Amino acid sequence: MGMTAPEIDVWPATDPCYRRSEVSAVIGSGPAVWERASTDVLHWRVKTESGFTVDSAERVAAGQRLVITARVLGLAIREPIEVVEVVEETDRVGFAYRTRPGHPVSGEESFIVQRDGDQVSLVVRSLTRAASQQPWRALFLLLLVAQRVARRRYLRSLR
Repeated sequence: MGMTAPEIDVWPATDPCYRRSEVSAVIGSGPAVWERASTDVLHWRVKTESGFTVDSAERVAAGQRLVITARVLGLAIREPIEVVEVVEETDRVGFAYRTRPGHPVSGEESFIVQRDGDQVSLVVRSLTRAASQQPWRALFLLLLVAQRVARRRYLRSLR
């Protein structure tokens, strides 16, 4: 099970060594929105529609080790990750990945599409702390700002 617990509705307290974030947005309503969003989240659309490149077109699967690339000011920033959990339930679909060595931060992130009645929402959870290696460790505060921008993009990605 991942630290960001994509399989449960209420995320319990976590390791205080990480900065914790949970944000959500309504995507829309109805069965067509649910079908599209629950399929898109498992095909990396949250990341790709937010400006990232994922080095695989395969459906998300537990154990996948991939590199996600962010482009910032003309630089390509590689983010090695491993998918730690995939959830596919009647009203909840999503996944969590952890960062691997070489990622600009250390932690875990999850993307969950859930429905409550007719309403469909995206929930993004993350646990973040500074990476152990330089130059990322020294740039941690700047990376937190970039992470906030990315979260806003994630919340618009499946609309």
